[in-house]
Amino acid sequence: MSWTVERVEGSSLDLDEVLGVYHASGLGERRPVEDTARMAEMVRRANLVLVARDADGALIGIARSISDFSYVTYLSDIAVVRTEQRSGVGRALIDATRKEAPTAKIVLLSAPAAAEYYPHIGFTAHHSAWVLNP
Repeated sequence: MSWTVERVEGSSLDLDEVLGVYHASGLGERRPVEDTARMAEMVRRANLVLVARDADGALIGIARSISDFSYVTYLSDIAVVRTEQRSGVGRALIDATRKEAPTAKIVLLSAPAAAEYYPHIGFTAHHSAWVLNP
């Protein structure tokens, strides 16, 4: 393992570096990355942010959640740069998220391309999720 995971304040992150991860992971296709003010607010207002950095300190992954730290953690974004996907970074970010709120269930909406991944790491499908767009 040539990377580390740590909890950070979203406001402490360099937005350009964060946007780079969203683009390099593919998640940028489903997030408002062109609206930098909105992305900055999304990162700043998340109350549970974990990042993965490589041995050189470059950001290679981010898990952005909203949690009550008791009942539920909504893992709204998990992004890992494509060159590090399938190396354990995503799982480490999820494990670290769980450790921050060990009694809370984790809920996420999967990207279509990742839907087959989550059952392999213990997630179960929930067929009554609903989305109300603005």
